[in-house]
Amino acid sequence: MSITMGTTLASLVTNKRRVSALKSLGIVTVGDALTYYPFRVTEPVPLRAIREAAPGQQMAFAAVIRDMRVVPMNARRGYRLEATVDDADFARSRRVPGSTARLTFFSYRKSYVDWVSVRLRAGTSVVVSGMPGEYMGQLQFTHPEILTVAPVPAGAGAGLEGYARGAASGNGAFAGSADPYASAQSAYPPAATAPSGAALKYDADTVQEALTRVCRPRPVYHASSRISSEHIHETILGLLWMMGARTSSTPDGQLAGAGAAGIVAPATDTIAVQNGEEKSGTTAESGAEALSQSIPDVLPESVRKAKNLMHRAEAFLAIHDPASTARFKEAIETLRYEEAFVSQTSLLKSRQHAHKSSAHPCPLNEALETARASVGEAVAEPSTQPEASERGSATDLTDLPNLPNLRDRFIASLPFTLTAGQSQVVDDIASDLERDWPMQRLLQGEVGSGKTVVALAAMLQAVGAGYQAVLVAPTQVLAEQHYETISKMVSGLTLAQPGAKETDAAADVEGAMGASGASTVSSSKVTAEIPVTLLTGGMKLAARRKALAAAASGEPGIIVATHAAFSKTFQAPHLALVVIDEQHRFGVEQRESLNAKTDDGTTPHLLVMTATPIPRTAAMTWFGDLDISWLTELPGGRKPIRTVVVNEADAATMGRMFAHIRARVDAGERTYIVCPRIDADDEENEGGSGVSAAAGSALGRAAASGSSARTAAGGRATRAAADAIGIDDPYETFDENGETVARPPLHAVAEIADRLQKLPQFQGIRFATLTGRDKDDVKTQVMADFAGGETPILVSTTVIEVGVDVKQASCIVIFDADRYGLSQLHQLRGRVGRGGTNSWAFLISRAEPGSPAEQRLEVIHHSLDGAEIAQADLEFRGAGDVLGDAQSGGKSSLKLLRVVKDADMIADARTRAGQLLAADPELAGEVQLAGAVLDFTRGNETFLTSS
Repeated sequence: MSITMGTTLASLVTNKRRVSALKSLGIVTVGDALTYYPFRVTEPVPLRAIREAAPGQQMAFAAVIRDMRVVPMNARRGYRLEATVDDADFARSRRVPGSTARLTFFSYRKSYVDWVSVRLRAGTSVVVSGMPGEYMGQLQFTHPEILTVAPVPAGAGAGLEGYARGAASGNGAFAGSADPYASAQSAYPPAATAPSGAALKYDADTVQEALTRVCRPRPVYHASSRISSEHIHETILGLLWMMGARTSSTPDGQLAGAGAAGIVAPATDTIAVQNGEEKSGTTAESGAEALSQSIPDVLPESVRKAKNLMHRAEAFLAIHDPASTARFKEAIETLRYEEAFVSQTSLLKSRQHAHKSSAHPCPLNEALETARASVGEAVAEPSTQPEASERGSATDLTDLPNLPNLRDRFIASLPFTLTAGQSQVVDDIASDLERDWPMQRLLQGEVGSGKTVVALAAMLQAVGAGYQAVLVAPTQVLAEQHYETISKMVSGLTLAQPGAKETDAAADVEGAMGASGASTVSSSKVTAEIPVTLLTGGMKLAARRKALAAAASGEPGIIVATHAAFSKTFQAPHLALVVIDEQHRFGVEQRESLNAKTDDGTTPHLLVMTATPIPRTAAMTWFGDLDISWLTELPGGRKPIRTVVVNEADAATMGRMFAHIRARVDAGERTYIVCPRIDADDEENEGGSGVSAAAGSALGRAAASGSSARTAAGGRATRAAADAIGIDDPYETFDENGETVARPPLHAVAEIADRLQKLPQFQGIRFATLTGRDKDDVKTQVMADFAGGETPILVSTTVIEVGVDVKQASCIVIFDADRYGLSQLHQLRGRVGRGGTNSWAFLISRAEPGSPAEQRLEVIHHSLDGAEIAQADLEFRGAGDVLGDAQSGGKSSLKLLRVVKDADMIADARTRAGQLLAADPELAGEVQLAGAVLDFTRGNETFLTSS
């Protein structure tokens, strides 16, 4: 059986419980296992004799079991196993007197105690690694790591006595060596079996081998309650052995050779197939060559040598079985650069592909100039157009009817002046739309920075040129909101030019469009009003059919849609522009499906918008195939949002907060209350979430209410419960061994709404709830009642995160704020203060003082700058989560690359990738790189916005 990176673990690992546990960590294939990188590597463990022990300092030594006993613990219903060890022979090699110590193990399981008892029989040679302590005047190691050493024939000299004699003569493997494993045997035979005829199995064949294994640096992996870091490491080493590895990578850059430590063959009761077993005459070097064949390099050889990087197989080996911490770091840098190179190559190829496609050019003036000339009207030359700063308001323009195009007439009709940033982006988009290949632009702007106005100007440029434009929103609520806003903003604007006779103008414009190449417009398609069509999945059948028919007619106009735009029934034959709001909510396949809506083989221009703050370095990494625009200025009238972090256990502050909210509601304002979970009874595998007892007591004390909160089993939600969790990243925390740390259960909408309504502060106030499970018509009605003031307090999940615009909303309360990503908190905070009133954001936290969670909240407490917040978010949790992989359920292919700290590396990789693509655009000479680029694009389809 040939093992590759794509081979499934289920076909290799016999322990099905382990396969299931690894799958829960996202490890399904050999490639998943090898790219499940440790989050740290331990320092080498020093060798010390028992007499050299220092309490609290890790050490390792070789010894012999002198006696062992099992003591029942009646009061605690368990067992204590004690073994006495003597290191006389090992201590002699250290030139110190021998001594004894006690090894202690506790367990409630008799089976575990029996297993340890069999291993630690009197006379057994062992190697011990652990932290010494003192108990009743005797040195003690509690639950140390133990490796048993196989006995050897008499006179062979390979046991502890032989080891000691060799060490005393200066030939011992570890005698006086600062690097305790530097002189270990180059390759060891499989160590899982005892000598012939023995019933027991031993962990190592020699003392040298055992000391090498416990002393060398060891990787530590993020683990779970189902599988430990040690078992993860054991599985990965077994896979490497099966693929041909026999020794760890050596400092001279070779995969194997003299002086390298051996990788132990996996036991047959763990691994089903041992494809890499040594055959007669097989050397370690040929085993290393086999590993290189199983794990081919991705980076071009010229790039690897120029950057002095490891081979990919060598890097995997140095990460999962490091000979030193320096070697581990060198391997991490190699694979980090590989990620940078693959990602940048993928983005540059996407950009090349886009430039080869054709699109409908949407000129601002050409067609209309011809139309107006045909009816005898003078047309202003482009050089006489008002400057961007002069086009902001109709009051600045003395001759509104003579503006040359629909876009400028729209901008002139606005009751406010565009910011300088908005004007610049509008002009940049206009230049893009006039080209005959598709625009691909990312518009990133602060919440409330005016992205919708910019997008509408772009859509009107397409409509003015005789084509269709589609705005796709992630939710029906947002789509309906966009539809109402756009309909109001374009009311009064006409496709026909003012001043012309309506019937003649229609025919003349038709001729002008044909002369300019925009032959899609006929006299019947020129209307007095600009059609705006709403298309959502929740519409009634008759309305939906009417909307689909309007789109299929090809008539110039604006279509506002939800995911319904991606359905097979939706057709827009003259589609020239697609605007996608909140890009991370849509995958590449969905976006590409809109390309098929045109009937002439063209690709629509693409404008994607996001209010999720993305640092420029991250944007260049993920969206390097796009032109990127930033809107950093806020329109006039917006007041800063006051952000307050509230400890949930502080009942007095909670009470004052509720009283403040009541006062704002009485003043005619609205309040959002956000919870990350829909229902406290939602439980999936690892436990459900609800309102904690502590939380309930705090709420109760704040309201002087005697009711108690219902508790639920704590723990983070699984992916299977994603529909019930509105949190974008639960911020898993791990202990020093990589184990997940249990945290309080998340708050739920249903329970918080019920509890708050019982508080005296909210007597007589109507509440409403809104979650992602509600039907579209229910969501619409709930938002209408909230905006109208019938239910001035809305308890919801993060479904209100994107685009919801209720100008009367002045307060937002976010429960479990310490469990959200900073970018998501910034998004949620932007839901208030949109009407120019004073506004407040209350972040309710259960974070421990001084914890990383508290530090995160301090960032958003003191800053309203989205770029600063996004940068901090990146530093706290990495690129993938900031850009939405946890929200979408996708999995980022970037596991090591840090888009802020590695900006120089990314720039270097982009330059080299560009040079490679210039010489070999299709990567015909780099088959492995081409495959990696394809895998990267597929693995990151929630981020990449082009094909």
